[in-house]
Amino acid sequence: MNWILNILTVLLAFCAMEFTAWFMHKYVMHGFLWFLHRDHHDPETHFPERNDAFFLVFAIPSWLSIMFGLMNGIDVLFYIGVGIAVYGLAYFLVHDVFIHRRLNFFKQGNHPYLKAIRKAHKVHHKKLVKEDGACFGMLWVPRKYHQEAKKAASSHKTS
Repeated sequence: MNWILNILTVLLAFCAMEFTAWFMHKYVMHGFLWFLHRDHHDPETHFPERNDAFFLVFAIPSWLSIMFGLMNGIDVLFYIGVGIAVYGLAYFLVHDVFIHRRLNFFKQGNHPYLKAIRKAHKVHHKKLVKEDGACFGMLWVPRKYHQEAKKAASSHKTS
C-alpha cells in the first residue's frame, strides 16, 4: 500500500511542477528575471542561453528533496524530489529536444496533442518582449489548440 502513496506523491509533484513552471515562466521569467529569459525569445540566440540558468532554479529543489529524503530514510521528500526530476526530464525532452530541436532525435509527430504543444509554444514565442505573453505552460496548453489540431487531423484523414 505504501508504494501506491509513493507513486501518487511522484505524480502529484510532477503535476504541481506544471503549475509551478507556468507561474515561474509568467511572473518570474517574464518579470524581474527577464534579463535571463530574454535570449530565449531571440531567434538569433544559440546554445547555451542565459535562460539555461533556470535549470538550476528547478534542479536544486529536486536535488535537495531527494538528498534530504534519503537522509531521512526515503521519506516523502524523496518522492517529491523524484517527481520534480521527472518533470525536469519531461521538460528537457519536450521543450529543448522536441520543440526547439536542440538535439535532433525526435520526429515531428502528427498526434494532435503534440501539434497543440508546438502551436502553443509558437504562439508564446511570437512575442519578443516580456509583456502581453500567452501560453506559459509546457504540457497543459489552451483547449483551442487541441481543438485546432484535432480538426486538422480529422480533415487530413478525410482528404
